[in-house]
Amino acid sequence: MTTVIMIIGLLIVLGIVVFVHELGHFWAARWAGVRVNTFSIGFGPAIVKWHDKHGTLWKISILPLGGYCAAYGQEDMFDRKKYAALPAAKKKGHYLSVPAWKQAIIIAGGVTLNFVLAWGIYTAMFAIKPRTVQLPVIAQVIQGSPAFAAGVRAGDIVTKIDGQHISNWGEIILAKELSRGHDADMVLLRGEKLVSVKIAPEERWGLIADGTQTELQKKNIFQAAYSGARETWVQSKTLVRVLKQIITGERSSKQLGSFITIAEYSGKAMSAGIFALLSIIALLSVNLAIINLLPLPVLDGGYLLILGVEGAIRRKLQGKGMEIVIWFGWILIILLFAFTMWNDIARVFGL
Repeated sequence: MTTVIMIIGLLIVLGIVVFVHELGHFWAARWAGVRVNTFSIGFGPAIVKWHDKHGTLWKISILPLGGYCAAYGQEDMFDRKKYAALPAAKKKGHYLSVPAWKQAIIIAGGVTLNFVLAWGIYTAMFAIKPRTVQLPVIAQVIQGSPAFAAGVRAGDIVTKIDGQHISNWGEIILAKELSRGHDADMVLLRGEKLVSVKIAPEERWGLIADGTQTELQKKNIFQAAYSGARETWVQSKTLVRVLKQIITGERSSKQLGSFITIAEYSGKAMSAGIFALLSIIALLSVNLAIINLLPLPVLDGGYLLILGVEGAIRRKLQGKGMEIVIWFGWILIILLFAFTMWNDIARVFGL
């Protein structure tokens, strides 16, 4: 895989996901009656730019690693005195001119459209491409393994792990990864009865799949839509669990990656074909949505939290204190970016 393919893959995948995210903010702002000053894909000087009939500046910038949708007056959300001093004509289309519930919809518009994008891609893939899946039937249990000690037997069918329904072997592998640090509660179908066991948190459980037990799954549009929603939910829940495990120390923070990791996976997906590329776009779209919902200042989740607090205490959070909070949020984001970049550099160069 060449560097050129990696860069092209990164630009395609990240460009689509960021564009959709910012488009969610844009459409929500237009719906709410808030003017959008700028819609940018990338940062820095513009390579291409134009104005639409509503006065929004659209541009593609020289550094295409992100983007933004700048609503009129949103930067003044913690300075209502400045807004109050504006003449009536200047208040029209201002971010602070709409009620808090509309502001929340504008903020949530980006992550909402990211989830919709992932659901749409997964739905299309389930509807178009039949899949052969490995059924969760156990052919052999290795002696001395955690599964053997727990009482799992050959011929058992795995139905649930930690409350999550299991329909194929890939979901067993995912559930094993998510059960790090605690015993996994597994429900097995043995003959006609259900059996519950607990498997110790080891790297390998000692289960071997029955390779003869496969199923060709082809779904109609309604089944595909349901499966697409379920896949989006599973991916979202998985990321939340992984982040929790990183925070609690159950999983190494070295697994966090930057643009370099995204470029590597995007390049591999491009080489593997359109369905692999679509899968990466859907997965990154879910990741961007979940990350943005974290309750950190400058992220969408942080602003939603602030709106929630304001609604609870029935007053607006204003002044220098909020400016410090926002700057603190930016510092955290920059440090996280530097950390993930270091992880990738250390991995690439074996440091």
